[in-house]
Amino acid sequence: MTEKPATFSVKDATRYAMIGALILVALLGSYVWRGQTHPAQPAGPPEPMTIAANTRYAGTGLVFVAQVKGYFANEGLNVTLQPYTTGKDALDAALAGRAELATVADIPIMFAVMKGHPMSIVATIFTEEKNPGVIGRKDKGILTLASLNGKRIGVTLGTSGHFVLDAFLIREKLSTDDVTLRDLQPQELADALLKGDVDAVATWEPYLGSLRTQLGANGMIFYSEGIYELPFNIAGTQDYVVSHPETIKKLMRALVRAERFCKDEPDAAHMIIAGAINVSLEDMVELWPTFEFNVTLDQSLLLTLEDETRWAIKNKLTDRTDLPNYLHHVYLDALEAVTPEAVTVIH
Repeated sequence: MTEKPATFSVKDATRYAMIGALILVALLGSYVWRGQTHPAQPAGPPEPMTIAANTRYAGTGLVFVAQVKGYFANEGLNVTLQPYTTGKDALDAALAGRAELATVADIPIMFAVMKGHPMSIVATIFTEEKNPGVIGRKDKGILTLASLNGKRIGVTLGTSGHFVLDAFLIREKLSTDDVTLRDLQPQELADALLKGDVDAVATWEPYLGSLRTQLGANGMIFYSEGIYELPFNIAGTQDYVVSHPETIKKLMRALVRAERFCKDEPDAAHMIIAGAINVSLEDMVELWPTFEFNVTLDQSLLLTLEDETRWAIKNKLTDRTDLPNYLHHVYLDALEAVTPEAVTVIH
């Protein structure tokens, strides 16, 4: 059992809030952490790169760390982070040419490929097994997953929350015909549940954690552990990725350093990531054991994308009925050059 973190005083909270504000300023510009010793930067002017980043989710953590610790700058990259509240919006920015790369989960990538966008995933940078999930109100009779039968459930259709909800229903021998789905934007779900407009919602962090706190003893939460492991990635258009092989290698080296920092100095990493996504340090410490900050390209990513494609076809969320070859949408060269043992994709 994870030991409960210490309670923080008002003075501590104020200090962490100030640190968080400084981190946000650092992240949203081309910033090098002053006063720290880093290896010499490459000769020549730094190469500009814009990453559209989900700044509400811890999955972007390695990018935050690499920016704050100066690892991008060490590689000769002048990185600017564009803030978005969802990975889908971040990916849309990259597809529209407003950014070179995006931090994004698997399902938006799957839908982009199904729409014919030539995507390239350059690395998975985070996985989490207890996210997404479903949270319901006990006063509405939700005590088990089976009690979702006949209930009103808020969900953002076509997202990982929707995918996990379907998996939960199937496990309980239920279907979407046995519940009433309300398609809501992620930021609308909490209000709908708290007002009683829906009995449960299917969503992800940080919305899950916020609702758990607000509902207190009236909340019943079901995590996707054992059903789905969310892979969070860095991806971009094939045109950009393939035409910038050395740039992507620099990116990989910086992220691998950030991965090592998260493992070697977790207390400092807690502070950087909590400040970046605007959650309390206490919540970050509590959730940390469920996080995996690893720079990888694993065969399981392709299998997950294929499963999600079948789900999208079955639920008529896409007009296509064929299964793409996702190997064509994974860029292996950069990570293989930097840390070949991190690539387990069969090719």
